[in-house]
Amino acid sequence: MRDPFPIPPIPALSRAVEPLAELLAMPTLPYHIHEVIGAALLYTAIQTVVSPVLSTWLFPQFYPRHHRAKKANWDTHVVSLVQSLLINALALWVMFCDEERKVMDYEQRVWGYTGACGLIQALAAGYFVWDLGITLLNLDIFGLGLLAHAISALAVYTFGFRPYLNFYSPIFILYELSTPFLNIHWFFDKLNMTGTKPQLYNGIALLVTFFLCRLVWGTYQSAVVYVDMWHSIRRAPSPEYIEAAFAAVADPADPDANPMFFSRDAVPVPVWLMAIYLASNLTLNGLNWFWFFKMIKAVRKRFEPPKGAAVPAGKADGAGKSAKATAVEGKAGAAPAAVQRRRAHSIEDVVPDTEELRKGTIQ
Repeated sequence: MRDPFPIPPIPALSRAVEPLAELLAMPTLPYHIHEVIGAALLYTAIQTVVSPVLSTWLFPQFYPRHHRAKKANWDTHVVSLVQSLLINALALWVMFCDEERKVMDYEQRVWGYTGACGLIQALAAGYFVWDLGITLLNLDIFGLGLLAHAISALAVYTFGFRPYLNFYSPIFILYELSTPFLNIHWFFDKLNMTGTKPQLYNGIALLVTFFLCRLVWGTYQSAVVYVDMWHSIRRAPSPEYIEAAFAAVADPADPDANPMFFSRDAVPVPVWLMAIYLASNLTLNGLNWFWFFKMIKAVRKRFEPPKGAAVPAGKADGAGKSAKATAVEGKAGAAPAAVQRRRAHSIEDVVPDTEELRKGTIQ
């Protein structure tokens, strides 16, 4: 499928990046460099101009204009929301509409290329260029976890311009299906809508999509791509396969019509490249599992009785005393002035706040 981006490659920009593309063995980069740069500039503009202006206009009493950390967190949530909605829609559309991608075999999944998958890869790379920059500039706010996330994701999508595993670019972008719900949950908190029914429904959608997309789908697809990567370091497409692939298309000189156009001289994938992909993928999956278990920990923490709270008599603690007696003894025998009552359960019981995710967002 041809690259559906409405702006064609800019000749001068493509020529300018050709030496770098040749040095890094990334022949498809000149076809998509304008999309990478355009995406990075778009998200920078949203963060520095669009979000401050619109947020001040729409939410003047909530937008933290005079607090650097809170303002940076707010603006990056706006960018993350826009990006996740855009890239999710495009990735799903490519997976359903790219006919060449649908019939790819093992060789094409590893070494093949389509313009539509290249677009997804370019827009993702542009976002993670922005993400890496904003994280480095505000490392004290976002932390090392998000820095590792940005570096790993950028490495995966940049090396895809070889091309390598182009087929999988829309697959792993679908990690982002949970991100809109996370950002909406965060904004509900900031707009004093914590515990409302809209936040409850959104929180349920967040937990379900996070578990299904990042853990179930992501872990399964990681296992699938590991198999392809293992085979790719042991053997390359045979000359007979390349000849048949070129003969099977009407215009073999057209990279949008011939998935193997950039792989006529394909060789086994270097071990170092597979190692980078493996390390990056394991890092991303590890962060997803880490964040999910922090959610589970937050759930358990919120359902534990507060210290000193009264509980029904007869329930003994580990030493054989009643919990009520233990609480009283903790105050040197003085009875509490009033029994501490627990609040009603809300969405806060099942979704951790930003501090519990180490002052960052799950990207």
